[in-house]
Amino acid sequence: MNFYKDIRYHHRHFDNAQGHHHHQNSFVDDYNNAVNEYKKSFPSKANVIENTPDPAVREMLLHMEKQGCETCFDRFDSQKPHCNFGIAGVCCKNCNMGPCRVTKKSPRGVCGADADLIVARNLLRWVAAGVAAHGARGREIMLALKSAGEGVLNIPVAGEAKLRKSAVQLGISVEGKSKEELAVEVAEILLEDLSRTVPGEHKTLKAFATKERIEKWKNLDILPIGAYHEVFEALHRTTTGTDGDWENIMKQLLRCGLAFAWSSVLGSSIAMDSLFGLPARSTVKANLGALMEGYVNIAVHGHSPLLVSEIVKQGRSPEFIQLAKEKGALGIQFYGICCSGLSAMYRYGGVIPLSNAIGAELVLGTGAIDLWVADVQDVFPSIMDVAKCFKTTVVTTSDSARLPGAEHYGYDHDHSNLHETEALAKTIVKRAIQSFEERRDVPVFIPKYEVDAEIGFSVEYAAVRFGSIDVIAKALEEGKIRGVVNLVGCNNPRVMYEKAIADVAQKLIENDILVLTNGCASFPLLKLGYCNAKALEKAGEGIRGFLGPDLPPVWHMGECLDNARASAFSEHWPTA
Repeated sequence: MNFYKDIRYHHRHFDNAQGHHHHQNSFVDDYNNAVNEYKKSFPSKANVIENTPDPAVREMLLHMEKQGCETCFDRFDSQKPHCNFGIAGVCCKNCNMGPCRVTKKSPRGVCGADADLIVARNLLRWVAAGVAAHGARGREIMLALKSAGEGVLNIPVAGEAKLRKSAVQLGISVEGKSKEELAVEVAEILLEDLSRTVPGEHKTLKAFATKERIEKWKNLDILPIGAYHEVFEALHRTTTGTDGDWENIMKQLLRCGLAFAWSSVLGSSIAMDSLFGLPARSTVKANLGALMEGYVNIAVHGHSPLLVSEIVKQGRSPEFIQLAKEKGALGIQFYGICCSGLSAMYRYGGVIPLSNAIGAELVLGTGAIDLWVADVQDVFPSIMDVAKCFKTTVVTTSDSARLPGAEHYGYDHDHSNLHETEALAKTIVKRAIQSFEERRDVPVFIPKYEVDAEIGFSVEYAAVRFGSIDVIAKALEEGKIRGVVNLVGCNNPRVMYEKAIADVAQKLIENDILVLTNGCASFPLLKLGYCNAKALEKAGEGIRGFLGPDLPPVWHMGECLDNARASAFSEHWPTA
């Protein structure tokens, strides 16, 4: 009995030893104080209604409140007070001995993991999930490029110039080869880099990263084997009793980061631009006021452009437009939510951008949408509740992203039915027309706010517009432009909805900094007029003089994956 008593209190002999950190009460106080201060900044729904910069958002929040429809802003309020352990990342659920939390009473988990190790493990798992998420949707477009080249998928390879340039950069001989042959070869390299498990040369990284960076990464021992392997390894080393060195875990995070950049993002971007072609500059309407009553209204939501592109194509065919008119509609109109909408918008035109993922429920709350196409990522399950209120049909198109209550017309787990893309698209458009017929009694509420936006910018467009991309580099050297910033990212109810993005963009252009944007962060800039040449009135004198009267101070580059397209500008900037 005395033996166990001695063991129980044995650690007391060491707690006051110099340098010992089993009970770092000051650390626990520090992170708790920091988190508590941080939580004070979280806006409430009432704050959002008062301060969000888009008046259409304010109107929809008030309208949906009257209708008794819950939104993410309501649920965010209901979650308060948020968990300090979760926000600080000091809660570990990686094994069944937990969950374990870092507290004054218990500064280590059951296995002995301290706060540094727990936080590092959590960060690595989150990053690995991001690599997998973007890699999975990238894999679909890589498979599509390969299938198009093989003639299995009935889609023309539209980006031949991009394809040939990429093939040369990847070390492929292009002499005498058709674009279809090159599509297969390029896709196979991209897929190999994505899924490699045996150590070998990462061809995409080698082709597109600078030699200096590659040498630095090699010296740091963070060159990735492949996206699949690095995610596999990340999950492995964060399991029970595996990697107990937080610095070594963060090294694996960097490997995942490189795999993400050079496979999940760049590889996917190459495949997409090769298959669908580069965007062309055009003008679109943006915001909820652009919703059109009397039309078969189809919203496309998610991040996978393959099936969406065919849905838009079929919806514009004379066959389906005539069918829609026979059912009493004025025609068929498409709207963009999140990245699938942006991809379709700048390649096919006429796809009206309405909202990022956070505002999806607000779009459904207008009652104007007949059919909602949901593919993968940033599609909250809550859209089903709002869709039910307004009798909107929701269709899922990926086996990776099902929604209870939604109809499913899409690709199977193996993507073995890519050849059915046209048939699937036709089925979905027919279902939209049927839904239009079924919803004629649904009242519509559309806030009257819309704006013209310029979209479809790229390095290639800039080179044509200015005669050479070096003109922009020279403007940077001469100080006419003081910098270029790629403003991207997602929205979060923790931050005042869309305000921070708009405020940062405003401050940048005031100071003669050219802004590039894509993905969810671009929606407020589209909706609030920053992607319109009229926004030059808000910009500094230097950037106004350089851009002239018809270029906006914010250039819309596309969807999330088009970070790769935006980053291509940096290849041409002065280094000193």
